[in-house]
Amino acid sequence: MRASPTAAALAACLLTLAACKPMSFTAPADTATPSVTSATPAGSAADDNLNAVAWVQTSMEYRALTEQTYHAAAKQLDEALKEAHWDALVPGERGNAATGLKPAVILDVDETVLDNSPYQARLVRDGKEYDEVSWDQWVSEKKAKPVPGVLDFARAANERGVTLLYISNRAVHLKDATLANLRDAGLPVADDSVFLGLGTFVEGCEQNGSEKLCRRKLAGQKYRVLMQFGDQLGDFVEVVANSREGRAALYDEYADWFGERWWMLPNPTYGSWAPALFNNAWDQPREARRQAMRDALDYAP
Repeated sequence: MRASPTAAALAACLLTLAACKPMSFTAPADTATPSVTSATPAGSAADDNLNAVAWVQTSMEYRALTEQTYHAAAKQLDEALKEAHWDALVPGERGNAATGLKPAVILDVDETVLDNSPYQARLVRDGKEYDEVSWDQWVSEKKAKPVPGVLDFARAANERGVTLLYISNRAVHLKDATLANLRDAGLPVADDSVFLGLGTFVEGCEQNGSEKLCRRKLAGQKYRVLMQFGDQLGDFVEVVANSREGRAALYDEYADWFGERWWMLPNPTYGSWAPALFNNAWDQPREARRQAMRDALDYAP
């Protein structure tokens, strides 16, 4: 889950993100997105992320949302399999015909398949934001539990001969730990090739930061993609302009795909929606980012 294939490039990109990003959002995605709503030191402002993490970990509302999403998707599987032209990749991301290819579904990993809220809870407890060292340590523990509902869907897909592909912004060096965690959690893992982490080489396609475009294209070369699952807009389609306006336009263009071919999971703890509110400028001081987010709120006259 990094914004570049190599540690050196990542370090440079995090230090000077503006120089590393094109017009699209290329800051660290998924859990690698710095938790801009994480805790502040004791005695300062109330923690922004406390409610969000507590909601994910304790509320029945969160469980209901994730379970109903996966339940509804499972009911669509047979229809998707029967329809020869059913494809969950946008036309611009499919370079070959999908007809006749083996069926698959694409799933993001973090907050879509595996629940990393304990990592976020540690940040709240310790008054910290995301950093590579603590994230890699968390992944190496292999303690993430499955998101409610995903196991039933995964079994239904597996029983129908549908391959589960895990396209994640966990970096490729976290592959072994991630696959072990997925298996331990009860997720079907056909073989090591079903994990496409950040840094996966795709011939003829230039990786753009943490965008998943190239890896979706790679999946489309071998599989007919029936569905995609994620907790970020960029898990489904390339986000060319990570601004409020750009994201709204992209959603409007593909709104009909959600609940049919695309399935969004709730994640209030972090995401690419947040930097869209401060112009993706991670090099700003934390308080400047927070102020930009406050300025984006609608207080209603």
